[in-house]
Amino acid sequence: MKTVVLDAGTFGDDLDLSPLSEFGELVIFRSTRPEETAERLRGADIAVINKHRMNASTLCGVTSLKLVCVFATGYDNIDLAYCAERGIAVCNAVGYSTASVTQFTLAAALSLISHLPQYSGYVAGGAYSSGSAANRLEPVYHEIAGRQWGVAGFGNIGSSVARAAAALGCRVAAYSRHEKPGAVFMSLDELCATSDIISLHLPLSDATRGIVDRRRIAMMKPGCILINAARGAVTDEAAVADAVLDGRIAGFGCDVYSTEPFGADHPFSRLLGLPNVCLTPHMAWGSYEARVRCLGEVVSNIRSFLSGGKRCRVDLL
Repeated sequence: MKTVVLDAGTFGDDLDLSPLSEFGELVIFRSTRPEETAERLRGADIAVINKHRMNASTLCGVTSLKLVCVFATGYDNIDLAYCAERGIAVCNAVGYSTASVTQFTLAAALSLISHLPQYSGYVAGGAYSSGSAANRLEPVYHEIAGRQWGVAGFGNIGSSVARAAAALGCRVAAYSRHEKPGAVFMSLDELCATSDIISLHLPLSDATRGIVDRRRIAMMKPGCILINAARGAVTDEAAVADAVLDGRIAGFGCDVYSTEPFGADHPFSRLLGLPNVCLTPHMAWGSYEARVRCLGEVVSNIRSFLSGGKRCRVDLL
């Protein structure tokens, strides 16, 4: 049995991948270009990937592969139909990043509503020490308690964020295809129109691509804070950038982008350096503890597959 890891550099250099050697030969590549995929998977039974694309182009000529394990919950980078045609099973990892993404979402929202970078900058830049005032209270900041936090997507992460927001005194509203206990559910239009803080935790699909569009952004309350911890393409990124620059979105936090990494031509390049914007490099999922849990999930998925189980088989959904 041969296992090949194609993009280990995205797992973090501090993560020990040796548990994957349980299944036989283990070959690890830090990164793989699309045109290198087929050669590197020659003779491989199992591929472990995170962001690498698996489709007709990259898998052309691969004949031995039986299983693709995604070091992530999302699997929009994998052509499931193509894999199914060739009898390749696909497993994702579920639940490992809930605490990590919840922590990021809360941290981004709290930093933006409290203007922490600006206040920290007063001290770090010397303005506080050189001044005569004992305190600074500009820009004005507001309490989060009593405000409505709208959670779009109410899976493991969304429901965790809802509980954390409620613990901070927020009124929680939610949008989801499937309603569950723990929040007041409403349409996405109503959520956008009534929420003071909106965090996105939706999976990317044909139904959710661009779901937060220019029309829905125009509905948002003046002073709204928007956090995207889902996938970049669930928003119209150009519309989001315009709304931030126009002042309709008062604070914007984002960890995910339609193109990763994004370049100078991306709409968010216009937002770099703004004090009311917090852009991070797709790190919310990746606390050390979360990555250790994710590796454990991948190992469990492989064990299940080899014993005839169907654990986390997204190709069977």
